[in-house]
Amino acid sequence: MSNTHNRYTKEFKDRAIRMFQETRPDCPSDTAAMIKVAELLGVGTPETIRNWVQQAEVDAGIRAGTSSEESAEVKRLKREVAELRRANAILKAASAFFAAELDRPGA
Repeated sequence: MSNTHNRYTKEFKDRAIRMFQETRPDCPSDTAAMIKVAELLGVGTPETIRNWVQQAEVDAGIRAGTSSEESAEVKRLKREVAELRRANAILKAASAFFAAELDRPGA
């Protein structure tokens, strides 16, 4: 899995979003404004700008969806759950090992 999410800084993304908002009134459509901003900033595709703009709208409460903060919390909780599952598996294995040791004759 490539790490493309950190390719651009938050400041760069914020700048692109501001440029889109400033450029939009002068363009015939959102898509045209996104294409223009992507070209001006050298961003791979206008789709990238669209994603950033939509996420900014979600974060601002303008659009429905999962905010960046909620998404980060879900990721953190998933990592925590995975860590706890690993710890439980280790504890179960250790428990079974020690139970077997106690059950052996002459121990």
